[in-house]
Amino acid sequence: MQEEIIDIKDVSKMFATEQGLSIQALEPVSLRVKENDFICLVGPSGCGKSTLLRIMAGLEQASSGQILYRGSMVTKPDKRLGMVFQEYSLLPWRTVLDNVGLGLELARKPAEYCRKTAIKYLEMVGLENFAGSYPYELSGGMRQRVAIARALANDPDVLLMDEPFGALDAHTRIILQKELLKVWEANRKTIVFVTHSVDEAIYLADRIVVMTAGPGNIKGQIDVSMPRPRDRANPAYGKLSARILDMLEEEVAASQGVGYKQ
Repeated sequence: MQEEIIDIKDVSKMFATEQGLSIQALEPVSLRVKENDFICLVGPSGCGKSTLLRIMAGLEQASSGQILYRGSMVTKPDKRLGMVFQEYSLLPWRTVLDNVGLGLELARKPAEYCRKTAIKYLEMVGLENFAGSYPYELSGGMRQRVAIARALANDPDVLLMDEPFGALDAHTRIILQKELLKVWEANRKTIVFVTHSVDEAIYLADRIVVMTAGPGNIKGQIDVSMPRPRDRANPAYGKLSARILDMLEEEVAASQGVGYKQ
């Protein structure tokens, strides 16, 4: 039986505008994540899915409710909760090897340990031959692989990923989806992955959490039972995609105050 690793309890989020107005980004959201889960959050733009992920990472504070990681409240960033952003956030003056080993270096690990660990994860993402390169010498897809390797090198318990492939072209995105699944299978990290792409969610996830239009809440949770690697030509794949797209279209229509027709 899988152990529960993250428990999101009635988490809401309010933002104050420069004009002094309050905007609710999240209604009270509750969600449980089990160890080794691969969960994708999908929802209309502005539904608060990235905000929820940042609260899970301790990068933002909830307005109410709480998030428990292995029974302890998350109130600040924790190295056991690794974050991968859509932006590559690599340091341009450091080599690929030094970028991957940065977290270990900051944790005051021995230099040789940092080097060996960085090489290990570069090999895992297929970039060991670019260890001495600088970020500007890499393609967008390669830079995102470096960012993933850096997150993995810190050996987090949970990997939180905020649209990490959103800025990539379609072909590179598909390649990195396959690479991510290989890494996940090898490490069995718990992953919570935010995406706008229904196709990406179906390809990757064990469970898809569909969110409502803002203020965000959970509209539904769908277990994806198709075996991996998943075939996009499988009729079940298309059927599930249509189901989720209908849920999202319903939310967009509701947010615009128009009727929805099946």
